[in-house]
Amino acid sequence: MTTMTEASVREFKMPDVGEGLTEAEILNWYVQPGDTVTDGQVVCEVETAKAAVELPIPYDGVVRALHFPEGTTVDVGTSIIAVEVAGAAPAAAPVEQPKEPVVAAEEPKAQGRQPVLVGYGVATSSTKRRPRKGPEVSVPAAARAIQSELNGHTPVAEKPRPLAKPPVRKLAKDLGVDLATVTPSGPDGIITREDVHAAVAPPKAAEPPVAPAVAAPATPAAVASYDTARETRIPVKGVRKATATAMVGSAFTAPHVTEFVTVDVTRTMKLVEELKQDKEMQGLRVNPLLLIAKALLVAIKRNPEINASWDEAAQEIVLKHYVNLGIAAATPRGLIVPNIKDAHDKTLPQLASALGELVSTAREGKTSPAAMQGGTVTITNVGVFGVDTGTPILNPGESAILAIGAIKLQPWVHKGKVKPRQVTTLALSFDHRLVDGELGSKVLADVAAILEQPKRLITWA
Repeated sequence: MTTMTEASVREFKMPDVGEGLTEAEILNWYVQPGDTVTDGQVVCEVETAKAAVELPIPYDGVVRALHFPEGTTVDVGTSIIAVEVAGAAPAAAPVEQPKEPVVAAEEPKAQGRQPVLVGYGVATSSTKRRPRKGPEVSVPAAARAIQSELNGHTPVAEKPRPLAKPPVRKLAKDLGVDLATVTPSGPDGIITREDVHAAVAPPKAAEPPVAPAVAAPATPAAVASYDTARETRIPVKGVRKATATAMVGSAFTAPHVTEFVTVDVTRTMKLVEELKQDKEMQGLRVNPLLLIAKALLVAIKRNPEINASWDEAAQEIVLKHYVNLGIAAATPRGLIVPNIKDAHDKTLPQLASALGELVSTAREGKTSPAAMQGGTVTITNVGVFGVDTGTPILNPGESAILAIGAIKLQPWVHKGKVKPRQVTTLALSFDHRLVDGELGSKVLADVAAILEQPKRLITWA
């Protein structure tokens, strides 16, 4: 029997998939020990503080060990998978056992609830993945299956893996639910989010008897169990951890000032409907956010000093002669802010196309770290939640952020008479170290004036 030599094994280390990131969490393994891999094949998906990224293996060979299970946070530079390189003698010895049992198969892309722009759906929180509870196929079992195939025997069939989409598997991990114990209700036996929630929901109280017996005093054990069920602790990591750290740093580093303005946007809403019928806008995303984004870009053009950042080390204000427009997006892993590069140079159809691409990329969970870097000004839409407005916190390194409130039909004085009009409240937060009250007020007033009279887009742009 030929055994694997030390020189025939290549260790693939966790790379730095962003700029200066120090760790990443293993979300999914797409290979198992014994699988053959080729150069460029994706072997796992990891989550950094900025995005989820698929990692390709850089050589051909056979997987001999997965060093960490799904849900583990691994430092950059640490080996995560061992591969016997192509051309080496085949190993018939049992496969090396990793630190914990790991079984993962490639999963279909999620078709259910998707990450969407803030203002187009509700975000779910990013949580730490706990190891799956319940029975799983162990590595020694996988090794026996490989050995059996090498000897020409058919291994005994393992219990089939429960069918569930990646977001549902993540939810089950977060709640500590073993999918093997969940009764599926989806088509073709697929486990849904509702099935997972039902598995952890407390049973419905039984109907009280006609002649209820005197209840016994609650025991300390019963009280402890009840208290435990009332709380859930969710470790903070990944995108959520990075967002929390950045927001705390921003809130306590940059002196925030927030100003508000309530504006009649009836004409803007009418223009949105007209643009939807325009031939040049066919097939593009046309909504109030598009015109608000364009209005902000025009206001920045008229007041360029607001598009800046504060360099603490050099004690300088850095004026930006370009606008990378950030759009806050809510995803299952937390809040991210991808930005439209050089948004200031785009026509309205080009801006609509860029917004549409940003949305579709977020829905597919493929927003890259590069797409979230280099932003200069941000828009966040809280209005669709029925919220009138808010006091948004600056994205780190930026000088201003515009919050869009709910657009509602309200009584409004128009041409001397009280009439029902479409009204919204805008809030602009800015860094008071480099933006004074006058400049911030001018920018917010310009945005409001354009939305009240959108024809100004033609004369001011």
